[in-house]
Amino acid sequence: MSHHEDSTDCAHMLDAGQKAIAFLLGKNREDLDSDEQLALAVVRLLEVVGEAANQVSFPFQTAHPEIPWLALRGTRNRFDSRVL
Repeated sequence: MSHHEDSTDCAHMLDAGQKAIAFLLGKNREDLDSDEQLALAVVRLLEVVGEAANQVSFPFQTAHPEIPWLALRGTRNRFDSRVL
């Protein structure tokens, strides 16, 4: 995978993460539980983060051990509502 593709995948991760944060800003757990649209949007954004993380090359991941790659990749495969 090229550096360009890694940077694109990282940009997708950042974009989706920032959107999830923006959607949740000022919200609490009750808001998330009662607003299905919000919950579905946040879950989808977390899936995008995980899918993009899964596409980042191993050399890039190795060069950036400060990023929790395994945890990020896991968000695309299985979502546990207790996380939110």
